[in-house]
Amino acid sequence: MKVKKKYLILAVLFLILNLITATQYAVTKVDYLYTIVHPSNASIRYIGSDNSSDGERVLRVTGDNSTSLGLQLKLGDMFSTDMTRTFSAAFALVNEENYPVNITHINVSSVNHSYLKIWLHGNRTANANSTANDPTTVLMWDNNSIINVSSTTAWTLAAGNSGPNNMSADGIHQIATPWDKVSCVRYSRNNTNAASGVSDFVWVQISIEIPHTIDLVGDHTGTIWIHLESEAGN
Repeated sequence: MKVKKKYLILAVLFLILNLITATQYAVTKVDYLYTIVHPSNASIRYIGSDNSSDGERVLRVTGDNSTSLGLQLKLGDMFSTDMTRTFSAAFALVNEENYPVNITHINVSSVNHSYLKIWLHGNRTANANSTANDPTTVLMWDNNSIINVSSTTAWTLAAGNSGPNNMSADGIHQIATPWDKVSCVRYSRNNTNAASGVSDFVWVQISIEIPHTIDLVGDHTGTIWIHLESEAGN
């Protein structure tokens, strides 16, 4: 009986210990706030420049510009084999954060062949397919291949000023980015060159190069993914 009583005491002690060390739960709270804005007014924002064959900006809003703010690059409707068309300033990326942002790489997701080449460069009007035309050029995407890999920095966007109605090539003087009421994006036709690490913007050149033998006739659609990184707060 003494042995049984000893086991009973141990069992009670074990139960008490488990009650003492049992998981405890608490509730706390914190408020949050963020603001959804137009893509041309965002912290990393898109602005247009070149026009497409229909006379509107290559870069344009596809929705109603209030709750549907998707952007699209309308590159044209009448391409055929053995044809190339280049937009030296299809759009620009502008940094409005108060710290620099690095662009590492670009990739394209599409159902069919993209037939696209994509460059980052500083001279809005120069063909970036050669450093002789624009020494700042960096080839990022070639049809279905990433050229600048994710472990390297292709271009550094300098810190911005949180002002969506302008951008700067030197961090001092401001270039206006007014509103295009037709395409519903901000834009610039200013020819001041951008430089990596100095300017808060970069021009994106896109070439469509259709080969002699194609995958199919009809629409070719996809998504361009621009990958960025920063060391904010360090």
